[in-house]
Amino acid sequence: MTGLQLLLNVAALASAYALVAIGFVLILNATGAVNFSHGDLVMVGGFAAVSLGAWLKLPGIVLLPILMLGMAALGVAVAVCAYFPLRKRPPESVFISTIAVGIILQNAANLIYGAESRAAPPLLGTGKLRILNSSISQQGLAIILVAAGLILALYLVFTRTQTGRRLRATAQDREVAAAIGIRVDAMVAATFAVATALAGAAGLLLANVFFVTPTDGANYILKAYIAVTIGGWGSIPGAVLGALLIAAFEVIYPSIPLLLPGALGGADAWFSQTVSSIAMDIVILVILVLRPQGLFGEASRQRP
Repeated sequence: MTGLQLLLNVAALASAYALVAIGFVLILNATGAVNFSHGDLVMVGGFAAVSLGAWLKLPGIVLLPILMLGMAALGVAVAVCAYFPLRKRPPESVFISTIAVGIILQNAANLIYGAESRAAPPLLGTGKLRILNSSISQQGLAIILVAAGLILALYLVFTRTQTGRRLRATAQDREVAAAIGIRVDAMVAATFAVATALAGAAGLLLANVFFVTPTDGANYILKAYIAVTIGGWGSIPGAVLGALLIAAFEVIYPSIPLLLPGALGGADAWFSQTVSSIAMDIVILVILVLRPQGLFGEASRQRP
């Protein structure tokens, strides 16, 4: 494996994780509560891509807008069922309700699809491209470009449109936003829609390479929580950086023996996925000890 291939793999995985983490942050900022069903919504997006692919026989890039529209509608349903009835109660109430939603989604996926792993269709194809004497995965490159396009579109919506300004105002201070005439509940519902659409997109991107099972939600919510904690509670750039750090540990650390064949002697066992997870957790602890608010967080920000 060449250095370029390794960097592409890191970038592709980080891009998908970034979509998950950004959606997590959007809901956190809009509601002040954690949506613990967010990882299961990524899983639902993966299975939705599997079903759409089997039904329509189309590549993932064509299925993506259809999937995101459906997931946006699901996000509104989650807001209506799990957030709005409890929004005036302590945040712990929303935590429990979203955990319940996640359990429902997990069991529904297990009932419909079974416990075995499934693969979603690729975005464009599964072939290889030759770049700088390296064989590059077409799917990996497509994941990076699609995720970058979605993040850019999200940035333009939030910074260049009136709806985006209203969404940001709602996230910054809901009471002030309501006082100046912004329909806060509508903006919160829209935030759930956008965040869930991003989760669904990430599910489609991840389900081709890593497959999807009904229990994957717990893994994705954990990665989103870690990425947001590392980057700074509520910071979108921080969430992207946290996603990059997680992807780097998952891809680069276990690949060191391949990059340095024979140079490590009998130490190859120290570069397994298990040791990689331990090393990442140690780095996370060091970051939080040195900077409890995260890399991009504000010192006054409090975590629930």
